Amino acid sequence: MANLKEIRNRISSVGSTMQITSAMKMVSAAKLKRAQDAVTQMRPYAGKLREILENLSASLDLSENAYAEQREANKILLVGITSNRGLCGGFNNNIIKRVGTLIAEDYAGKEVSVLCLGKKIKDVYKRTPNFYANDKLENMEDLYADLRFELVAQVAEEIMAQFLDKSFDKVVLVYNRFVNAATQSIETEQFLPIVPTVSGSESGDYIFEPSKMDIVEDLLPKSMKLQLYKAIRDSFAAEHGARMTAMHKATDNASELQKSLKLSYNKARQAAITNEILEIVGGAEALNG
Repeated sequence: MANLKEIRNRISSVGSTMQITSAMKMVSAAKLKRAQDAVTQMRPYAGKLREILENLSASLDLSENAYAEQREANKILLVGITSNRGLCGGFNNNIIKRVGTLIAEDYAGKEVSVLCLGKKIKDVYKRTPNFYANDKLENMEDLYADLRFELVAQVAEEIMAQFLDKSFDKVVLVYNRFVNAATQSIETEQFLPIVPTVSGSESGDYIFEPSKMDIVEDLLPKSMKLQLYKAIRDSFAAEHGARMTAMHKATDNASELQKSLKLSYNKARQAAITNEILEIVGGAEALNG
């Protein structure tokens, strides 16, 4: 009977786990809807701003702008964007692995620092020489508690200031881009220096007032802040999609395991009853004999 008790306990434990994962799936689904709406509504604005900059850059030498200064990339800053919590499949591990690959392969021999936006990647890199410690960017995981453009803009401003004073020669964003609830794509996106796409054929579609340089000096910093905000928004939506999918799979797996355990329990119970009947019959025959 001890075996039956053990199976009953496992059935109860799996049932409790299934309730938790099902609840987490529902919570993530609700959060995903809001996060998805936010990032999809922002993409047209970001796309139009990028289009204007491309047309502007087609007829202007952006090397005159400090944020577009091309120099030998000896000091690299990788901005790794993960979540603060787990239970979202390979969402965080994929970013951590990509950052590790960039350090070991793409930027081998370079001085590489990692700015951790998210507790999961910070837990991995905070005790390594690659960890980028900055008093102004402490507790960046709090960004997700109140994800607003103003807060992200402060992070972008600090990164831009570090680039201008040549603390870093190149800044790269590594994050999960939201595709749909079940799919996220890992993006490795250059943040600084700016390398705009030149599209000279469309450069005549715009009349620039005030001067082009005034627009560059005003528009490019705003564009970079928006680029970082969009990356974090993408990651935030992708996180909830990944967690919803992971919890859906976990709930299905728990349901299948529970069915299997119930079948095992019924078989064990039937075997126990059969053994008891055989013992009774055997005892009765022994008395009759």
